Amino acid sequence: VQLQASGGGLVQAGGSLRLSCAASGRTFSSYRMAWFRQAPGKEREFVAAISWSGGSAYYADSVKGRFTISRDNAKNTVYLQMNSLKPEDTAVYYCAAKTAAVEVSMRNPERWPYWGQGTQVTVSS
Repeated sequence: VQLQASGGGLVQAGGSLRLSCAASGRTFSSYRMAWFRQAPGKEREFVAAISWSGGSAYYADSVKGRFTISRDNAKNTVYLQMNSLKPEDTAVYYCAAKTAAVEVSMRNPERWPYWGQGTQVTVSS
């Protein structure tokens, strides 16, 4: 599967952005999807993940209540709605995919074999 992330940009603290990740290749609905982020000088960290059906979603504690992951299998796209953004949310955001169950080591980026190219999100204070 090939992944293409988009929607990043510059926003003031408290603002919102919606990221999109379009997939092509094998049947999108067979993939569990996730968003990770990586700030300069830091390791890539888990943000959110969603099951193949969209029925289950999981979040990092740092974004719970502010970010929402969703997917539209008819459009082969996964989204990350980010509200109440903070300067510490500044990072390159990556979408990722895997066929294994989403709950299996979902916070470990090494367990996600497919990656998009990343989109920059910058939150100014």
